[in-house]
Order: sequence, then C-alpha cells, then structure tokens
Amino acid sequence: MGYNVDMFFFLSKFLPLFVYPPGLTCLLLALAMVLRERARWRNLLIAAAFLVIFVTGNRYVAWSLVHSLESQTPTVTEIPQADVIVVLGGGTEAAGVPRPGVEVNGAGDRVLHAARLYQQGAAPHLLLSGGNIEWQGTQATNPALEMADLLALTGVPPEALWLEQESLNTYENAVYSARLLEARNIDTIILVTSAWHMPRAQALFEKQGLTVIPAPADFVVTDAAWQDAMQPSVESLLINLMPSASNINLTTLSLKEYLGMLIYRLRGWI
Repeated sequence: MGYNVDMFFFLSKFLPLFVYPPGLTCLLLALAMVLRERARWRNLLIAAAFLVIFVTGNRYVAWSLVHSLESQTPTVTEIPQADVIVVLGGGTEAAGVPRPGVEVNGAGDRVLHAARLYQQGAAPHLLLSGGNIEWQGTQATNPALEMADLLALTGVPPEALWLEQESLNTYENAVYSARLLEARNIDTIILVTSAWHMPRAQALFEKQGLTVIPAPADFVVTDAAWQDAMQPSVESLLINLMPSASNINLTTLSLKEYLGMLIYRLRGWI
C-alpha cells in the first residue's frame, strides 16, 4: 500500500487486541475449534469464552473500571487559568462522503469543553495535538486540523490556535506538544481530554516537565448514575447484569488505559 509503517507502533496497536474482550473471546473459540476432538479442553475454552463475555459485558464491571479511571481526577469547580489549553485528538471524524464536514464522535466533548474554556477566558491560546496514522487510511487531514475546523464554528479565531500535527499516540502528544511549548517559554497548561484518559495523559505531560491543570471532559459515569447503579431495582439489576456491546466497549476502553499505563511505566515514559 506504500505506507511507511513503524512495526513497533503497529504491534503496540495489534497485539493488545487479543487481550481485550472481543479478541480474547475469538481466540478462545478458535482454540476450542482446533481442539474440538479433545472434549474436556474444548468445553473449558467455550466456558471461558462465555465467562469473558458475561463478566466484561455487564454494567457493574464496565462502570466500575471506567469509574476507577474517571474518579482519579478531582472535579474542577473554578475556571482554571493558564497560558494555553492543550486539547488531545481523538474526538473527531474526518470529512468524507457522505458526511457534510468534520464530525465529532463519542469523545467529541473534548473539543466542546476546550471551546467553553476558551470562551470563559481560561487561556488565550489552544494547542491542538494529533497527527494522522497513515496505515489506517489515506486522509488529507488529521485530528489537529479537524479540531481547528470545529473550533472555528464556535467562534475561536485562527490566531488563537497552535497545531501539533505529528503525534500518533498519547506519548507523542506529550513529547511534541512539550517541544512547541518550550519554544514559547510555557510550562503550565490546561489539559483537556476524556476523563477516563486523563490519568495517563496527565502523567505523560508531567513527565515532560510541565505543570498540568487537568480539565477532563467526556465523562461516562455521573455521580447520580453511579449511585443509581449501586442501589438498583430488581428490574435494573437484571438489565445491568446482562452483557451488552456498549458495556464490553467500556471494559475494553478501561483495560486499554490500564495496559497503556503499565507499558508506559515500564518504558519509563511516566
């Protein structure tokens, strides 16, 4: 295809897929098919696949994991103040037929929260961080440009935006953003990303020597929803225990963060 793929980067994205619930379930079922003549092992593997789906797909496990990440960042009650708001990519979808333009995805609250902070006078500039991964498709744009496009719709002037368009993961978000900020003699930032992503992102930016004021967005579990889940009716309890695709997605999201923190710590990045 002509893409210059960093093999380590590719493997860091590919191999963990077999640890997350969907990939692990497929792996267990594939092994069960291979060992179909050995009934005991086949049945154990099928039972294990069922258990993975049941455990990771119920709301109590999914919400407990994501809540454990989101609750690590204290709630901000006052408008923070700094020289720049750093916004991490991941909340946009590139323009392309049949889309009418750049769109937001489930993490799009990052962009909206950054615009809100700017309009409230939290900082005079926004640094938008995110590059395009070539082997995922030929895009004429990248997350930084996409966020700039959406922020223009909210009234943020182009001169207020600084773009970092090289980074391909959160570690590079921190490294390349820190270089741009060092050139401008800035060492204190307001960091905007999803609440479940903030613990890893904040640690990475602080490792670069920056003072980080976390301003998380895109919360999955509100305080009221958490309390309701912990005191359910019989009907809610039954529904919450049944596996669902959305709960498996949340469990996968949380496992990805914890695995990322482990790997980053082993590599000395945080």
